[in-house]
Amino acid sequence: MDFLFNSPKRIFGILFIICFGMMAVALFMEHFLSLKPCMLCYMQRGAVLILGLIAALGYLINPKSLKAYKGFLIACFAALFSGIGLSLRQLYLQSLPPELVPSCAPDVDYLLDTLPFLEVLMMAITGDGNCAEVLWSFMGISIPGWLLIGFLITLLFVTKSFISANEIHSHK
Repeated sequence: MDFLFNSPKRIFGILFIICFGMMAVALFMEHFLSLKPCMLCYMQRGAVLILGLIAALGYLINPKSLKAYKGFLIACFAALFSGIGLSLRQLYLQSLPPELVPSCAPDVDYLLDTLPFLEVLMMAITGDGNCAEVLWSFMGISIPGWLLIGFLITLLFVTKSFISANEIHSHK
């Protein structure tokens, strides 16, 4: 198991593959299962994309110094915690009784055309009635639930990478 955590390039490569897989599943569900993503779904995809970009950059740069390596891992933590928060928000909306579900907002494209970006961003983070709808589930877990599981597993991997970095540095 230690061979997974002894090289920054290997760690960032694994993270990139995880993000690529998550995005592939999201695009498959959208284009082949015809599931239309809501605003929170797009935001969660954004967290995955940011994590994937950080991982790709970490892979290409392959940071040699401990400080740079930990900086990349901290950026990964930020993307992961954003994704976890967004997944939890959507799961909360899905757990609400119908009378407490917020009203549905117009399509994202329309909102971006008519409102300032920050207002659309705040609406997306808050979620709407579309975000409360469960379009698909597997083993009783909806899409944001599976994303939450993916984010948490990835968080464990990044945490272990961060701890391993400290252990490697302390033995020098």
